[in-house]
Amino acid sequence: MSTSALLADARAELVDAPQEALGEMIVPRRVLGVGRSTRIVRRGAAWHLGVLLLVDDGVLATGDIVRARQEVRRGFTAESQRRRAELAAAARRGGFAEGEPVHIGWTVLDADQVDSGAASGPLALIEGTPSVRWSAAGSYMPLAAYLDERIELLRHPPSGA
Repeated sequence: MSTSALLADARAELVDAPQEALGEMIVPRRVLGVGRSTRIVRRGAAWHLGVLLLVDDGVLATGDIVRARQEVRRGFTAESQRRRAELAAAARRGGFAEGEPVHIGWTVLDADQVDSGAASGPLALIEGTPSVRWSAAGSYMPLAAYLDERIELLRHPPSGA
C-alpha cells in the first residue's frame, strides 16, 4: 500500500477524533521604530500522531508544541524555560485559548516523494514498505503499524494522560 493510501485510510478513521491547533510565528514590523510583540497565529488543525501531524490534505512533521498561557513575570533557572514561556505567551497573544496546545515549527512532508523512493522528513520507503522514523535516534518502523498504534492512543489515551 502506498504512503498516500495509508494516510488517507488514517484520515478516514480519525474523522471524529479531536484535532490540535497549528500555529505560525509572526514577527510584526516595527512601527515608528518601536518593536511589537511576536505572536503565534492559527494556521489550521491536525491530528497529532507522534512525529506526524495529519491534516486534511497532507502530512506534516511535528516541530515544537506549546500550551498557550498568559505572560507573567517569572524567574527562570534555564534560558530554555524562558524561551518556552515566551512562545506560550506569543500563542496566547495570537488568540489561542488558555492551555490550548499549539504546534509550531512543523514542516510539510511529501508522501509522493516517499513512494518514489526518496525520504521526506521522518518518512521513507524501506525495502518497499512506507516507514517512519519515530525518533531521531530510533530506527524505522512500518508506517501502517505506527499509524494503527497512534490512532489507538489518540482514540483511547491511557488514564491520566
